[in-house]
Amino acid sequence: MKSHCYKLGYQLASLLFAAAAFSPAAHAVNDLPGGPGVRQLNLHPAVTRIAEEQAWLHWFMLIACTVIFIAVFSVMFYSIWKHRKAVGHKPANFHESVTVEVIWTIVPFLIVIGMALPATKVLVASKDTTNADLTVKATGYQWKWGYDYIKGEGEGVSFLSTLDSTHREMSNDGAKGAMPDDYLLKVDNPLVVPVNKKVRVITTANDVIHAWGVPAFGVKQDAIPGFVRDTWFRSEKTGDFYGQCYELCGKEHAYMPIHVKVLSAADYTKWVDGEKKKMAALQDDPAKVWTLADITARGEKVYAANCAACHQPNGKGAGPILPLDGSPVVNDADKSKQIQVVLNGRNAMPAWKQLSDTDIAAVISFTKNNWSNHTGQLVQPAEVLAQRK
Repeated sequence: MKSHCYKLGYQLASLLFAAAAFSPAAHAVNDLPGGPGVRQLNLHPAVTRIAEEQAWLHWFMLIACTVIFIAVFSVMFYSIWKHRKAVGHKPANFHESVTVEVIWTIVPFLIVIGMALPATKVLVASKDTTNADLTVKATGYQWKWGYDYIKGEGEGVSFLSTLDSTHREMSNDGAKGAMPDDYLLKVDNPLVVPVNKKVRVITTANDVIHAWGVPAFGVKQDAIPGFVRDTWFRSEKTGDFYGQCYELCGKEHAYMPIHVKVLSAADYTKWVDGEKKKMAALQDDPAKVWTLADITARGEKVYAANCAACHQPNGKGAGPILPLDGSPVVNDADKSKQIQVVLNGRNAMPAWKQLSDTDIAAVISFTKNNWSNHTGQLVQPAEVLAQRK
């Protein structure tokens, strides 16, 4: 009876699995152009010359190794079968053969050289970051990317790129229902570059080791605190291309996507002009004196974009992330304590010096006067500026 029940349970589980696997809902997600594909087995479609060479090398090496494997094992199994004891063969008795030793030394050497030459050519080309048309510094933070255009058209443009808040909410809710094709890959500010231009990407990190990479470009480079590494790409197609942080960097590692938007030369020039105008409009005077209502309204936006992912929209925190609602530091009469925490970080919290003085003052003022915190305290940008080191 027991074995019969086990059998029925196994069959029921198999039917449920099959129903889930072949139901329309199970395969509702489509291929994402420039990103991952459904049931993708091969390398990502290449849009740079380096990525094309890498794909060619992949197949060349795979085919070469397969041919060698089949040839070696075919000879081995043929010899075992042909000269088996059952048909009367007796083992040969010899000590060495100079000819055989020369052959099995020279042939593998030629094979290794034949593989190494094209691989070295691609490797050297992938590390040649000279004569770049555009240079961008990508800085890894827990858990977002900061981009600074430091040479070429767009020089001076700077922004943070963070996972779209709606996608984080979907994840927090258990990813129920229909998911968008770019689930957990959509960001608020993508890296924008021109097509057919050599883009040098300088990588570093603010806290722990991250890694910047986009499969369609054939690039992946570690971003290490205190070190500067670089890589490059030249996209031959316009469009949106996606990657992720490729180094395990903490609890929010899965929420650190990379989105690169490749535009035509004319559209890129328009984007640069728009970004510079936007930056000029947001350029704040650190000496400006804000009212509590105005600065907390701005702080709410800063909190949603930068803090809510860890501290939660309700300020309650989660796990090792301390709550801000009712926090002794937030409610302390000495405002400098919280300013120092935001500027320099503490424990699992990274430093936020990359934010402007006004944004830091705004988010601190917001947390001091939201949820159950009603301190009435107001932090001015000049107070933050005075404590920067």
